[in-house]
Amino acid sequence: MDNNIQGQTNNFKLNMSKNNLIYSCSACGAQYSKWQGRCLECGKWGTINQEIANSNKDKNNLPPDQPIKLDQLPNQGQARLTTGLAEFDRVLGGGIVAGSLILFGGDPGIGKSTLALQIAGQIPNTLYASGEESGQQVKLRAQRLNINLANFQFLGQNNIEKIIATAKAIKPPLLIVDSIQTANTLETGLSFGSANQITAVTVKLLELAKTANIPIIIIGHVTKEGYVAGPKTLEHLVDTVLYLENDNKNHFKILRSVKNRFGSIGEVGVFEMADSGLKEIANPSQIFLGDYGKTKHPGVMTAMVFEGSRPFVVEVQALTSKTTFGYPQRKAAGIDLNRLQMLTAVIGKKTKLNLVNQDIYLNLAGGFKTKNTATDLAICLAIASSFLDSPLANDAVAIGEVGLSGELRPVTNISQMIQEAQKLNFKKIIVPLQSGAKNKKNLIEIDTLTDGLKIIFKK
Repeated sequence: MDNNIQGQTNNFKLNMSKNNLIYSCSACGAQYSKWQGRCLECGKWGTINQEIANSNKDKNNLPPDQPIKLDQLPNQGQARLTTGLAEFDRVLGGGIVAGSLILFGGDPGIGKSTLALQIAGQIPNTLYASGEESGQQVKLRAQRLNINLANFQFLGQNNIEKIIATAKAIKPPLLIVDSIQTANTLETGLSFGSANQITAVTVKLLELAKTANIPIIIIGHVTKEGYVAGPKTLEHLVDTVLYLENDNKNHFKILRSVKNRFGSIGEVGVFEMADSGLKEIANPSQIFLGDYGKTKHPGVMTAMVFEGSRPFVVEVQALTSKTTFGYPQRKAAGIDLNRLQMLTAVIGKKTKLNLVNQDIYLNLAGGFKTKNTATDLAICLAIASSFLDSPLANDAVAIGEVGLSGELRPVTNISQMIQEAQKLNFKKIIVPLQSGAKNKKNLIEIDTLTDGLKIIFKK
């Protein structure tokens, strides 16, 4: 009898262990009850790995927790740690908030580690943990960047448990982990860079940030689709998501905030890559403006957009060319292609310009990217200028959204953009009729796109 009971018990344990096994995709994180060669979610082969699912027999009998009344909590201001880089602090909303977890993403080689190392050199006793480079390699790079080596400590480690234990022991004012793809945890036993591995490591760092009140910057590489390698849920775990972007044709870097629990999103910081690292651009409008004040070529118009908390001047470049074969092409760099196609249709319908048999190419100078509709009027004028082969006034700037009926509409923060254009001494500031600007200096208010075409071309 005892042998039968023992056998049943062993079978029960064996069945339980089998039931706890799951199979997950290392690329997208999808889970399955049995192994298969191809993931049905992302379509990749050979990415299904075996794992043990967490189980808890008493999960329905857990004791209740005590909720907190927020009105009884003491008022505490957000303690922010300044990095010494004004552009970086601006994007974060004034500095790094204590206990926050920041995801810093970008293409490999774009300058993420360089910028992180510059930040580490500005904040004394920073802990810089890297699983990609040795201490000697980091030292050589820091010396090339003229960074004070005494200001930070280096930890060559990719095991997240050891990194966390070290951080708890020395309590640094800032922890930088480079990169999240090379970090691993002993609890999962998965390969480096897998979706579940990255998620598990990030959860542990999130717990460290909140319990020990240590701000953490984790660096993540971006895939060709433009997302941080790993599951998309990684961005939901962190407090702030920053992306470092650039145009391969130049050495300007644009730091953009796409998520920020402690500040506004959409903030933009501009840097220039130099021999001594990334340098801040005090006046970003200069790099996006192009040849302002010089004789302009046909198809070039100055626009203004509002990104984050400040206006930017940007040069819009358009080129029209007669279609020689097939359907006319539409190509855009810096704005949404669908927006360009819509504006092209408005020009063809509401003006006398026939663009049906024209290829149209559009570019924003300096690699600038925006979804702001304030560039609509400048885009339309640049396309018309290229089609007519007639240069526009080199001292003019256009601000406004173009509707489907050809009418001009005011955009958000247009008053600040007008003030910036007046400070830059533009002689012709073309805006919608309902701009609401109090200072009319050099202001030309128009109602439709056709009105803009009549007054803008160089006489």
